[in-house]
Amino acid sequence: MKAWNSYLRNSFFYSLSLVWIWIMGLQWISFMDFTWYTETKSIVLISMTVVVVVEMLLPAKRMYRLILEGAAILYIIHRELVKYWVYMPSGTLANRIGQFIEHMSPYVWIAAGAWVLLLISGILVSTKRRIIVFSGLHVIAFCILDSFTTSNLWQAVAWTVFAAMGWLVSEHFKRFQARFPSGWKQLKKYPLKIFIHAAVLFSVIFIAGVSVPTVSPTLTDPYTAWIDGSGASSKIVDVSGEMETTKLNSTSGYSQNDNNLGGGFNFDYTPVMSVKSEQRSYWRGETRKVYTGTGWSDERTGSNYEDVNIGSALQSKDTTLSGETETLEQTVTMLSDQVYPVLFGAYHVSKIEEMDNTDAGKILWESGQSVLHRNPGSKESKYPKSYTVISEVPIIPEDEVRSKSFKELYGGDKTHDAYLQIPKSFPERTRKLAEQVTASANTPYEKIGLLQNYLINNFNYTNQPDLSKKVSTDFVDSFLFEIKEGYCDYFSTSMVMMARSLGIPARWVKGYAPGQQQVGEDDVLQRQGNQLTDNGIYTVTNADAHSWAEVYFGPYGWVPVEATPGFDMPLLTHKEDSKPVTAPQVEEETKQEIQKETSGTGASVNDSGLSGAAVAWITALIIALFAVYTLWLMRIRLRFFLIGIRKGEKLSPDQKVIVMTERWLGKLKRKGIQRGSTETLRECVTRWEKEMPALSPSLGPLLQLFEKARYSPSSVSETEWRSVNDHSRELRAALKKVEDLAA
Repeated sequence: MKAWNSYLRNSFFYSLSLVWIWIMGLQWISFMDFTWYTETKSIVLISMTVVVVVEMLLPAKRMYRLILEGAAILYIIHRELVKYWVYMPSGTLANRIGQFIEHMSPYVWIAAGAWVLLLISGILVSTKRRIIVFSGLHVIAFCILDSFTTSNLWQAVAWTVFAAMGWLVSEHFKRFQARFPSGWKQLKKYPLKIFIHAAVLFSVIFIAGVSVPTVSPTLTDPYTAWIDGSGASSKIVDVSGEMETTKLNSTSGYSQNDNNLGGGFNFDYTPVMSVKSEQRSYWRGETRKVYTGTGWSDERTGSNYEDVNIGSALQSKDTTLSGETETLEQTVTMLSDQVYPVLFGAYHVSKIEEMDNTDAGKILWESGQSVLHRNPGSKESKYPKSYTVISEVPIIPEDEVRSKSFKELYGGDKTHDAYLQIPKSFPERTRKLAEQVTASANTPYEKIGLLQNYLINNFNYTNQPDLSKKVSTDFVDSFLFEIKEGYCDYFSTSMVMMARSLGIPARWVKGYAPGQQQVGEDDVLQRQGNQLTDNGIYTVTNADAHSWAEVYFGPYGWVPVEATPGFDMPLLTHKEDSKPVTAPQVEEETKQEIQKETSGTGASVNDSGLSGAAVAWITALIIALFAVYTLWLMRIRLRFFLIGIRKGEKLSPDQKVIVMTERWLGKLKRKGIQRGSTETLRECVTRWEKEMPALSPSLGPLLQLFEKARYSPSSVSETEWRSVNDHSRELRAALKKVEDLAA
């Protein structure tokens, strides 16, 4: 224990420097949000955190710490790759190790690079000049990237400056400790004072920074000017309060990361696959159930996976539990070399009939989501070029489902409560909107129909939503109340979350829309003769990438629902089932709440994601706490002041000593050290010194000052009465030691 405490004391400032570097590193991880996959960000973040904790807390030689950190990073990589479905280990231990080695690149190199940079920075950046240069380079890099990319990096700059200030302060104390050890020893007696003053200073600067209003730039950087002049930019938009140029540099296609939805894109008509099917359908990929406020989490925990055998039936929890189904066969032929984590099929796949590539890796069935995952096993495995799947298409008895109440559909079944998940920060006005839209409906089916009609009839489809209207930090809330236009991700996510807010289980699904039906020469002739046959072959492109909702209707299972204008889900599209819904008449109270949330004053959200009211409350709280702390520091002077008011005169140094004597005698009394009723102060102090010799060095000076103030003709000096407080503090420390020994 002593060795550990000694290590913590000796490495305190080194540990602090690692914390500041860690904060700066977080800004780079945040910048890589749209470049790295989610698993890469998670690996680097957890690895950096573990390295900092080990360096701070483990009292071992550096070599042993490095070995432990390296082993921890390898474990983190393995854990995150499995969690995010990069691969699934299978077979013997040797096979598992081989699979991990094949899949650990490039993740291991990125994590190792962050590890090395963190430790080298902590060792080499050890002077004020180096800290300023190091931090300044970060700020310059973020400023350049903010101007020359679509990323909004002012927060990264703010946090970097904050970390640099903290680093400089800790470096100042480190030098002070080395040059003035006795002064540092004295300074350590007041850690609370040091911390509070530093915290208040930092807080005031930070809050002042986030409270500064956003203004348009006076000068445009050359890159932005060139982009605007060349027409490569669509518009200037304000994302979370920052003016920036939106460039449609992303294209449509099957998304790999759903954590941050939104933005604009260009349509890419590159062919993906052709599907031979006797029925037009949506080609389902995978589902998401955890909404984060900005998108859908990619984590897959608590799911059961089963090996898939070609030709064997797949058991699913999501197929229709009552009613009839139709069997639908689809043959998928890939038209590109793109690799996907799943196999596609209509509705709920019940069997893989054929697969051309036996080296496609292991296919796993996730029964809880009805998803076919592809686990490549090795990097040599290739995505199958062609496969045939059998799906069970539910036949929904609409009249029957429409009449079923919440109790009849769900009852006490808690199985699908996970699909009612809503973040704690989910805006209340979105919940109220869902209630108002569906107020005229009584059953879940009718409410879903009204929600669907409301989204289809009141919002516009566009691949270039105007983000300048965005204020709310919640993706759904900003779409429904501010942007009011978008593409499938906006509509489908809103459909799912509005349904959940009503207590109806729902989940988000992504895959492909049906695509374009191929038309041959015979089909053209038949079309001219008003006859058209369905040849059952659909060409699907990246532009057909799509997302929709699936709603759970108890014993009828999961039913897909389309809420995006211009798209038609073959199974369930409410066009005549429910009356069209226009924008609801919001009650006056709700209107006022919405206006407060979206207006430029009051609760307007600034660049940091904090509302103006939140900043005001935080500032007031900090000022109030600092005021309380200041009064606590001045409590003795305040006591003198109040006694002086009662006496009608300012207290003399002699009177102050007597007041302070009463104060330390009161503290001893509260500790159980009593003064006899007939004892003089000298008599009881003499007795206390015999009973507790450890108190003698403090009691003696206090007694002398009291007797001088009370009985001596000479007056106590200003310096002498102030020393009473120091002796009282020493007495308190000595008394604590006596109590510890007695215990």
